[in-house]
Amino acid sequence: MDAVMIVDDDPALLELLTDYLGRLGYRVVGVSDGRDAGRVFAEVLPDIVLLDVTMPGLDGWQVLSSLREASKVPVIMLTARGDEHEVLRGFASGADDYVTKPFSFAQLAARIKAVLDRAAHGQTAAAGVLSGEDLEVDVERHRVLRRGMPVGLTATEFRILVTLMREPGRVLSPRQIVTAVWGSEYADETGYIRRYVWHLRRKLEEDAKRPRYILNERNVGYFFPAAREPDS
Repeated sequence: MDAVMIVDDDPALLELLTDYLGRLGYRVVGVSDGRDAGRVFAEVLPDIVLLDVTMPGLDGWQVLSSLREASKVPVIMLTARGDEHEVLRGFASGADDYVTKPFSFAQLAARIKAVLDRAAHGQTAAAGVLSGEDLEVDVERHRVLRRGMPVGLTATEFRILVTLMREPGRVLSPRQIVTAVWGSEYADETGYIRRYVWHLRRKLEEDAKRPRYILNERNVGYFFPAAREPDS
């Protein structure tokens, strides 16, 4: 039985969600104050966290930052704002999904299942070490080295890089990348990829305007370069 921790200061929503998800077979723990989230998380060790963005005391962004220091548990942000800036902030901060209020409980349940399935698949997917150019990516340890020096990436940036490095030389469309990173239910939400590639290039490249690691084929997609043939 998967455990769901809900952090939301709306008591009515907390009660309704607890009842609904409980009837679906989840073990649900509710937290009404972000300041208690860390303590409850350590006690429960949930399989997924539903986290409201706007809360007094400690808001959702602060709670997410604290959780990410200690765990890679899947987190779905709940918010009344659904503009692109907010969504990108959530993903860049390490959130796994973003649901805008008001939402149907059935929609939220589908998102919970999709995120849990994706997390389970990620744990069983082929790990190992990927390398190319002067990058080395330890998939299992979630570590990226460039010329032996660590590079800090968010969870989403890391997944995008791994997706491209697993198929060097192959151009992947934004739709293919979104599907691989977030799942097929996000296949039409390709607008974020360009911004994420920009963030990745700023962290990886010496000159983001002249990239060596994440290249693009105009109007087609992005690719990680295939290994160069050694000089004869």
